[in-house]
This record gives sequence, C-alpha cells and structure tokens, in this order.
Amino acid sequence: MMKQTMLIIAMMFTATCGMAKDIKTVVFTTSPQMHCESCENKIKGNLRFEKGVKNIETNIEKQQVVVTYDADKTSVEKLQRGFEKIGYDAKEVKAVCKQETASDASCEKHD
Repeated sequence: MMKQTMLIIAMMFTATCGMAKDIKTVVFTTSPQMHCESCENKIKGNLRFEKGVKNIETNIEKQQVVVTYDADKTSVEKLQRGFEKIGYDAKEVKAVCKQETASDASCEKHD
C-alpha cells in the first residue's frame, strides 16, 4: 500500500512538472504616452483580454507597461498587435526573466 501511494505521488509530481508554463515578462513604452489614469485603465481593461496575458502593470511616471504572459499562448508581437487595437504603438523596452528561467538564453535584455 505504501509503495502504491509513493508511486502515485511521484507520478503526480512528474505530471505537474511536465505542465510547467513558460511565463515571461516584457516591458513596453507606448505612443501616444500614457498621461492619466484613464489611459492606464484603457490599456489594462483591453489588454487583459489578449490570450495568455497573466498580469498588466502600468507606470505613468516611467511611461512603462509591464506585461506578464504565457509564452506558450502568445508572443511580444501579438501583444503589440493588442496595443494597436486600442490605438497605441507599443515598443519593447526589455524582456524580463522569471527566476526559474534566469539561465535561459532566450531571456535577454533588449533596449
């Protein structure tokens, strides 16, 4: 009975690790620039419907939009098209890696 339980636990752990998502974060600047809370709400309210988007943070002072997304479901280019749908041109400032993928060569800074 104990061996079966351990085997089941090991199989569940393996299945969970196999389903790990490729979560990435990218920083954008927009044109036109965000200048008020309404701009932030427009971006957050619309971009959240793009497939794969996990989190959106806006910062008027820094003129940045930080988007955390599932790279298995979307890409930087698709996110940029999402901005275009609401009248913004989004330029990638840099890609940010999560700690789990910090050694991944695909996570590089872009300026």
